[in-house]
Amino acid sequence: MSMKRTNVYADPEDLALIKEAAQRRGIPEAEIIREGIHLAAMANRVWDEPFDWPTFEGTGEAASSEDVTTAVAEGASRQ
Repeated sequence: MSMKRTNVYADPEDLALIKEAAQRRGIPEAEIIREGIHLAAMANRVWDEPFDWPTFEGTGEAASSEDVTTAVAEGASRQ
């Protein structure tokens, strides 16, 4: 992927947290900053068309753990 260089101002406390996270994860600080930029860009994206969310039939009551397990098993067996 082609990248473009840019400069940003950041709070020293945020930079310290980024430095700690980068050391803990064993990755460059820039990678964490790129991840943050990507998340911010996606959170503020305006989509051209509405999402086509799937619909589900049901009673409107919360599903039990057994119902979820059964539904997942049935879905997996269809593939």
